[in-house]
Amino acid sequence: MSDRAVMLAKLTELEQEHAKAVAGGGPKYTDRHRKRGKLLARERIELLLDEGSPFLELSPLAAWGTDYPVGASVVTGIGHVEGVECLIVANDPTVRGGASNPWTLKKIFRANDIALENRLPVISLVESGGADLPSQKEIFIPGGRVFRDLTRLSKAGIPTIALVFGNSTAGGAYIPGMSDHVVMIKEQSKVFLGGPPLVKMATGEESDEESLGGAEMHARTSGLADYFAVDEHDAIRIGRRVVKRLNWRQHRPRASAPPKLNEEDLLDIVPSDLRIPFDPREVIKRIVDGSEFDEFKPLYGDSLVTGWASLHGYPIGVLANARGVLFSEESQKAAQFIQLANQTNIPLLFLHNTTGYMVGAQYEQGGIIKHGSAMINAVSNSTVPHLSVLIGASYGAGHYGMCGRAYDPRFLFAWPSAKSAVMGPAQLAGVLEIVARQAAASAGREFDEDSAIAMRMMVEQQIESESLPMFLSGRLYDDGIIDPRDTRTVLGICLDVIHGTEFRGAQGYGVFRL
Repeated sequence: MSDRAVMLAKLTELEQEHAKAVAGGGPKYTDRHRKRGKLLARERIELLLDEGSPFLELSPLAAWGTDYPVGASVVTGIGHVEGVECLIVANDPTVRGGASNPWTLKKIFRANDIALENRLPVISLVESGGADLPSQKEIFIPGGRVFRDLTRLSKAGIPTIALVFGNSTAGGAYIPGMSDHVVMIKEQSKVFLGGPPLVKMATGEESDEESLGGAEMHARTSGLADYFAVDEHDAIRIGRRVVKRLNWRQHRPRASAPPKLNEEDLLDIVPSDLRIPFDPREVIKRIVDGSEFDEFKPLYGDSLVTGWASLHGYPIGVLANARGVLFSEESQKAAQFIQLANQTNIPLLFLHNTTGYMVGAQYEQGGIIKHGSAMINAVSNSTVPHLSVLIGASYGAGHYGMCGRAYDPRFLFAWPSAKSAVMGPAQLAGVLEIVARQAAASAGREFDEDSAIAMRMMVEQQIESESLPMFLSGRLYDDGIIDPRDTRTVLGICLDVIHGTEFRGAQGYGVFRL
């Protein structure tokens, strides 16, 4: 099977998993929702966005591999509304009434972090029954951060807008309560801390939903609703007008030349067997403007490619693993390159395919620890925006040095070919076997070879499954798995977002051990 065929097969599998998120709660609950005259979450987003503009969905596979539905009952992403780049959070009411589970929270937290760091107005399309009560022990304590985030966004001068399409009860009532602008829909929006049954139990008072928390009451009496819409389409129209009147920066496309090399070739470049090296320059030249790449130190530390380019008109510095292993020379080269980018305020793009830093007596004696530490120091304290794409392996501390999730890149995406773990499955299983042999020898007992073989197979299978991109994406260790052919477009959207903020390179670093 060719590398291209393997990649296409992985993309087909990815499409099938994405389809589960798009399907929401399934035909039964989708049909019930439509019969109530309501739009689906993604239909609301489509009407809200400028016609023909892209929507970069974030974390679409959240909760994959868990007991919760794929997508985590919420849709998040970035798109243009009246020419303004906005962060959109839309509850999916077809999944348990849009109730929040632990993965819903993680997904919304990540979206809010992106909005705050990149100064994106937040539009919440609200229809949620609140917390998924059976999992309340995992939701209640951390869930308060959702409200805190909204207030901090507002304090930072970043607009927050809530369009309430249905229930927004209990804790969910604070979403419109803490938003700067609130739109409610006649006889459809229901916002209250406690519904009629709870009010009856708590106070003995008889009430109905409309008088307790209906849109007209909030528009006429409580003042919680700033705008009163007659239906969903009207609410979306009003939401767009609110954005138009924000006096917020508008997206302006930059002039750029497309790559001279065909993006279709990106399906062939990464081998299906990640132990086989490939030249990342072939990837770089198919995503940067005009396929022009000015390499930095090409003859030194050549298992790490570094250099300068532009992408959709924005200058970038690129670090890409060539042969997997990072030696001292590559580490020193990376540290210098990152410092140069910070001097000139140029964002950095990391293309991962690394097995980590080199081990062995020769390399330990040569200072691999202090040189690898210098690279990690440079990455950690760099203040220009970072973008990361896992295109192959991303193992061990090499994942850190190449700006993995723990190092807070502005955005991190993965190709379907990517894998990430503390080390490769065979290496990890082998290490555990060596340790077990040593333990048996120290205890003076015979080593069970048959059990060792079974254990090795089990460990390899476990680590392989936990290294795959869908497993990692399900836990929000990336912002989504993308088709390699979409890499330039996705990075272009990210660079548009990043350049809506002011940033400066680091003015100093910690101590580098030379």
